[in-house]
Amino acid sequence: MNRFVVIVLDSFGIGHMEDDAVVRPQNVGANTCKHILEKMPNLILPNLGKLGLMNALGEEIGCMKKSIDAVYGKAALMHVGADTFLGHQEIMGTKPKPPLIEPFSKSIDKVYNALKEAGYKVEYLGKNTKILLVNGCVTVGDNIEADLGQVYNLTSTLDLITYEEVIKIGKVVRNNVKVSRVIAFGGKNVSVKNILDAVEEKDGKYVGVNAPKSGVYNEGYQVMHMGYGVNSKVQAPTILGKKGVFVSLLGKVADIVANDYGKSTSCIDTKEVMELTIKEIQNTKSGFICTNVQETDLAGHEQNTEKYAEKLTIADKYIGRIMEILDGNDRLVVMADHGNDPTIGHSHHTREYVPILLYGKDLKANYLGQRKTLSDVGATVVKYFNCENTENGQSFL
Repeated sequence: MNRFVVIVLDSFGIGHMEDDAVVRPQNVGANTCKHILEKMPNLILPNLGKLGLMNALGEEIGCMKKSIDAVYGKAALMHVGADTFLGHQEIMGTKPKPPLIEPFSKSIDKVYNALKEAGYKVEYLGKNTKILLVNGCVTVGDNIEADLGQVYNLTSTLDLITYEEVIKIGKVVRNNVKVSRVIAFGGKNVSVKNILDAVEEKDGKYVGVNAPKSGVYNEGYQVMHMGYGVNSKVQAPTILGKKGVFVSLLGKVADIVANDYGKSTSCIDTKEVMELTIKEIQNTKSGFICTNVQETDLAGHEQNTEKYAEKLTIADKYIGRIMEILDGNDRLVVMADHGNDPTIGHSHHTREYVPILLYGKDLKANYLGQRKTLSDVGATVVKYFNCENTENGQSFL
């Protein structure tokens, strides 16, 4: 076979980066992996352990021990901050550019006018810093879970509006702002009151809906991430797709990475997305498959260690099944895109190193070193398929 599989355990960092003291002092001391294992001493992740998770972490905790057979390393974040969208662009081979940092209040009037011109009913909500309410059921404001000022959210109740219409509203917003990401999402069995009751203000100038608190994630959740200024031509999916290599993106990565020549499947539930991954591997003789396990990140935002451990346990079981069905010179990488330490005392992403765990039945134990960028994974993928290099990154084959 000739398959390369990448599993991104969203937010599963292994220790704060040295520059945190300067750029993100609130993250100093963060270590998502270590702190979860310390709080859950009976947690056993046998397959991640076999792949070298403790080797990458640099210590053994509770029931988790180092592996003598692991091919492992860790990678620094090259992008500014700790962001899922920017992190995945970096993984795919983009050289990250500093994002615009700007509260939604700077663009709110422009967006208001554009939405009115597009025929929507639009209201300002709030006393001082405001958000928008569109058609009585979609809010537009700052994302207060991500790095402040980089992302704007559309939060909606899909009981009152179709998701297709939410996407149309999102595109109007996207066309009138320059932050790195606009996220349009919604859920069912959630009221407008639930959403408005979850509005929070941060730092006196950022106002938005606390998405986990609003309940939009609980049932019928749908989401699209609309990026800005990303050149997909230098990324692994496009490079491979243009050469005729099959590319399948599953989970959150399908919503945030361009894949014009391949197959993209959105999914949130961990069990479902991992089962879809296994089916894709079984149906694919040659190709690149990348899966994002999003529910770990959602648990981090909720600061829920027990839920985080539960999602890791599910993912670990399926990673073991993937290791069993891969053969020949197939390759598996398990990694993360940043951290989201549920014990750090805030609900934002944490800027952490991430594990790089490489598996192949023919590989012998090895240390991949401390990589300078997540793009080394994308560069490795295109090298594996003998294609031209990504914009950023160095292969570790």
